[in-house]
Amino acid sequence: MFSARYLRHALFAVCLIALPAAAEMAGGAMGVVSQAQGLPSDFEQHFFDVPLAVRVDLDGRYLGDAMIVLSRDEQVQLLEFTDYSESRELPSLRRRWQERLAEGRPLGNCQRDCADGLQAIHYSLVNSQLSLLTDAAERTGSAPRYYTLPDEGGGLLLRNQLNLVSDSGETSGVYSLQGQGSLGAWTTLADAQVDRGGSDDDRLRHRLSQLYAERLSDDHFYRLGYFTPIAQGLTRQPRLMGRQSDTTLGLMFGSSDGLLVDNGQTSSTPIHVTPNRPGIVEIYRNGVLINSQPVQPGLQALDTKVLPAGIYQVEVRLLEDGQETSRSQEFVYKPNSWRNLDSRWRYNAYVGQQAQLFSNWEESGEDSLNAGVSANYLLHPRAIVGGSVQQVSDTTQYGVSLDWDALDRVKLYGNVYRSDGQGSGYDLQVINNHELGSLVLSRSKSWLEEMSRPTHSQMARYAEQSQTSVLFTRRISNHSTATLRVSRSTGSAEGVGVDMGWSYYGKLFGSDANWRLNVFDRPGTRSSGDERSRGVNLTLSMSLGQGGERIAASIGSRTSHDGGRDHNATVSYMKDVDLGALRSLGASATVDRYGAGLGGNAQFQGQALYGDVYAQSSSYNGELSAGLNLQNIVAVGEGKVAVTGQYLPHDAGLIVDVESDIPNLDLRADGQYGSSTSLKPGRNVVPVQAYKAGYVQFDLDNDGQAAAVIQPSSLDYHLNRGGVTYRKLRVLRTVTVLGRLIDAHGQPMGGAQVVNHASRSVAESGGMFAVEMSESTPTLEVRQGGTTLCLLSLDPNTLTREGDVLLAGDLSCNPDSLAQAPSRSGAQRS
Repeated sequence: MFSARYLRHALFAVCLIALPAAAEMAGGAMGVVSQAQGLPSDFEQHFFDVPLAVRVDLDGRYLGDAMIVLSRDEQVQLLEFTDYSESRELPSLRRRWQERLAEGRPLGNCQRDCADGLQAIHYSLVNSQLSLLTDAAERTGSAPRYYTLPDEGGGLLLRNQLNLVSDSGETSGVYSLQGQGSLGAWTTLADAQVDRGGSDDDRLRHRLSQLYAERLSDDHFYRLGYFTPIAQGLTRQPRLMGRQSDTTLGLMFGSSDGLLVDNGQTSSTPIHVTPNRPGIVEIYRNGVLINSQPVQPGLQALDTKVLPAGIYQVEVRLLEDGQETSRSQEFVYKPNSWRNLDSRWRYNAYVGQQAQLFSNWEESGEDSLNAGVSANYLLHPRAIVGGSVQQVSDTTQYGVSLDWDALDRVKLYGNVYRSDGQGSGYDLQVINNHELGSLVLSRSKSWLEEMSRPTHSQMARYAEQSQTSVLFTRRISNHSTATLRVSRSTGSAEGVGVDMGWSYYGKLFGSDANWRLNVFDRPGTRSSGDERSRGVNLTLSMSLGQGGERIAASIGSRTSHDGGRDHNATVSYMKDVDLGALRSLGASATVDRYGAGLGGNAQFQGQALYGDVYAQSSSYNGELSAGLNLQNIVAVGEGKVAVTGQYLPHDAGLIVDVESDIPNLDLRADGQYGSSTSLKPGRNVVPVQAYKAGYVQFDLDNDGQAAAVIQPSSLDYHLNRGGVTYRKLRVLRTVTVLGRLIDAHGQPMGGAQVVNHASRSVAESGGMFAVEMSESTPTLEVRQGGTTLCLLSLDPNTLTREGDVLLAGDLSCNPDSLAQAPSRSGAQRS
C-alpha cells in the first residue's frame, strides 16, 4: 500500500518536470488548486482528499516525513509522521504540530487560532513539501530577556499545612494556610496561621501574616498591602542584628528575577547539627515551627529542600530524649544567580506602618514606622557588594556584605552589621573547592549590648560570642571520602570540638552498602552531663534487593548523661510499600546503658493528603517524642475545584479531569521544564511554572498497559502566578482496524474520512484504510466533503484479530441505514 503511494508521487514528479508552466506556478506562493491545474486530469483524483507523502519543514528546519490530506478548499490535514530519523528536532515538537494540524487547517496566512506563533502554512507540489512558518523565524537580534505576562488570568491555589511535634507530654505545632490567587496581571497572596507552643507563651495564637497584591513588570515588582518585607531579587542580602521588620501595612518595590528568562536558582547554605543521641530538630521562623526532622548521632546536614525559598534567618532547636540540648540561629540562603553587567544594581525598598491584623500576638512597636532599603551592586562579574539600612520601631539597623569569587575555586562571603542599642558583629566564610573535595573556613563574632539605667549613671555591658570552624572534605578514592571539622566557640557554649569521619561506598552480599566511621570530641551539653562529649560510632546502611528495602545498623560509644561511658547500638529498617495511601514504613531500635528505645516512621500519600509521621521513645527516661507533618493543595479555577495530596510546587496549576475505559490506569504528565506528575482517572492537579508559556505532555506510565490513545496528548498553558485553568483528558483503549471502504455499488470510496472517538484516517484511492478505534465504542463514522455518509458498527468478536489489530475486510457504506460489520467470509451490505 505504501509503495503505491511513493510510486504515485514519482509519477507526479515526472509530470511536473514535463510541465515547466506548472512548476513555475508551484514555485510561487500559489494555492494547491492553482498548482494542480497543470496536472493531467487523471492525476487529480490521486492528489486531493487522499493521503500524500510529504516532507514537513518548520521555519526551514526538517521536521520529518509525514502523510497529509489536501482538500480542494485549500485545507491541509496531517495524519501522521512516517519517518524522522534524520530530523534534529525534539519528538515533543513533532507531536505538538501533529496535533495542531490533525483537524485540518487552511493553507496560507494564519488568521485565527495561531498557536505557537504560527504565521503561515504553504504546500509546494514541485517538491512535495509542507512548510510551516512561525514568528520564531522572523525574530532578529538577541532573545527576549523577560517573559511576557499572560493577557488574562484567574484562579486560586491554597496550600494547607499542619506540623505537630510532641516532647515530654507537651505538644506544639502550627496550622498554616497559604493562598495565591491570580486576577488579571496581578497576584494576590495571603498567609494565615494558628500555632501553639512555638515560644515561651503556651497559649493558642492566631495571626494573619500577609495579605497583599503584587505585580511584576520586567525586572521590577510592586507590592501593596499587608506584608512581611522579605527581600527578593537580591543575590546577597546583608545580615542584620536584632529584631527584624515584622508585618507592615504599606508598599514595597524593587528588583525581581520572576520574569527573567533562564534565571537559575542556587542551592541553600547547608545547616549542620551534631547530636550526641537520637533526637529531633525543630526549625522555627519568626517563632513559628516550619519543619521538624528526626536525627541520629553524629555530624549531619539537615534537609533544607522542604524549607521556603528566600534569604532569611531560622532558629534550630535540637531535642534529645525530649529535652532541649542546643539552640542556634542559622541563615537560609537561596538567592538567584546574577552576573549581568548591563544591570549592575538590584534593590528592595519598603515603607509602611507596623501593624497586626486579626492577631492575638503580643508585639511591641505596633503603629511605629517600618522602612528600609537593601541593595546589591555588581562591582565585577566575580564580586557583588551589598548594603542595607532598616528602621524597625525605634531601632536603626545597618549591614554591608561581600560576595566574591576570588578565584575559580575560591569563594568568599562576608557580612558586617550593627544595630543601635543592641550590638554589632561580623561573619566570614571562605570556600575552596578542589577536584578531590573542599575546604570551608568560617568565622563569626558578635557583641551584644544590654543597656541599664541606674539613678546617676548609665552603664553598658557587652556580651561577646564567637565561633570559628574549619571543615575539610577529601575524596580518598572513588569509593571513600574523609571529613574533618574543627570548631571553637566562646560565649554561652565554650570549647573546642573535633569531628572526624570516613565514608565508604561498596557492595555487601551483592547489594549497595555505605559504611561511615565517626570519631568526635565536642564541648559538653546537657545530654552529656556538661562533661566533654567524646565517642566513636560505626554505621552501615545498605539496600536489600530491588524491593525498596533498606537496613541500617550502628555501634559505638559516647558520653552518658552522668558523664560516664555509654556503649550503644542501633538498628533500623525501612521498606517502600504500596498499601493504599502508605508509601513507606520504617522502624528502629536503640540499646544503651539505660535500656532500650524504639522508633517508627511512615510516609503516606493519598489523593487528597501527603505527609509523614514518626515516633521514638527514649532509652534514658522512657519519654515518647513524636511528630506529624501533613499538607495538601486545593486548586480553584474556571468554576472547578480540585484537591491533591502530591508534594508539588504551587505557583500555577492545571485542573485535569481524566476519563478512561482502562481500569487501574497510570498516567504521567511531563512538563516542558522538567516536572513530572502522576495522574489517575478522575480529577487531578498538574503543577506548572508561572509566567512561562509552555505545555504538558501525557503518556502511559507503564509500558505494559494496553494500546491506548490519549486525547489530547498535550495541553498548552500560559498562566500568571496563582493562575489555574481547567482541561479535560480522555484515554481510550484502542485496536487498529484494517479494511477497505466501498459504497453501496461496490465501488471503492477513495478520499473518504474514517473517524472514530480515538483517531481518524483517510481511505486510499482504492478504498484501503487503517484507523485506531476505541475498543469500548467500536463505531466508525464515514465522512466525505464535510458530510457524514454512514456509520459502521463493528463487532470485534466476529472479526479476525491479530494482537491489537482487527482485519475487517470490505466495509459497505450505505447512507440510508447503519452499516454492519461483515462476517469473516466477506462484505455485508446494509
